[in-house]
Amino acid sequence: MGEALNALEARSAKEIIARRTALELKDGMVVNLGIGLPTLVPQYLPADIRVTIQSENGVIGLDKAPEGAQHAYVTDASGKTAAVSTGGAFIDSVTSFGLIRGGHVDVTILGSLQVDQEGSLANWMIPGKKTPGMGGAMDLLVGVRQVIVAMEHTARGIPKILKKCTLPLTAVHCVTKIITEMCVFEVTDAGLVMTELNPQYTIADVQAVTEADFTISDYLTEMKIA
Repeated sequence: MGEALNALEARSAKEIIARRTALELKDGMVVNLGIGLPTLVPQYLPADIRVTIQSENGVIGLDKAPEGAQHAYVTDASGKTAAVSTGGAFIDSVTSFGLIRGGHVDVTILGSLQVDQEGSLANWMIPGKKTPGMGGAMDLLVGVRQVIVAMEHTARGIPKILKKCTLPLTAVHCVTKIITEMCVFEVTDAGLVMTELNPQYTIADVQAVTEADFTISDYLTEMKIA
């Protein structure tokens, strides 16, 4: 226990989140990753797990571009240089969104500005600030089988997990799981249920920075980290 806690303390919040989120992925899954923190998840996959990363801009089998081999015309959905893994392919936008809308993507992992206790999510704009566009988020949130929000628990100490989102919604009742550096919440018909807790924190710590109501699972466990 002491060694595990020391290892956790040495990791950043983003690394803890990415490592825990990686454990959600199973061999053979088709996965869509949002920009930012979710792109860290593949580097923490167990060695025996292989997933296919789909990018809504038209890539199936997305991979990280090797250092020094970036190509300006191969990018992910956020416009960052990328590569295509062996067996991957470029596809047109119609096919790409057909995969999403047809339920062929197993899971999307994305960050969020806000999530509420009903599983609704706001992640595409802050009123009054420049917005590049909503991208494929709305399609992803209603078209994939699982929606995992991987994000830091607060923004400069302000809760991001709320009773009701106050920012413009991306989609409603869509999130299935929330993973932060503090804990893991399952989103159920009865509301949020904490199923795992990072031993660096107490339940009271989580309650202090969570506006949403939540219950504690009878089977609450220590947060698993890859």
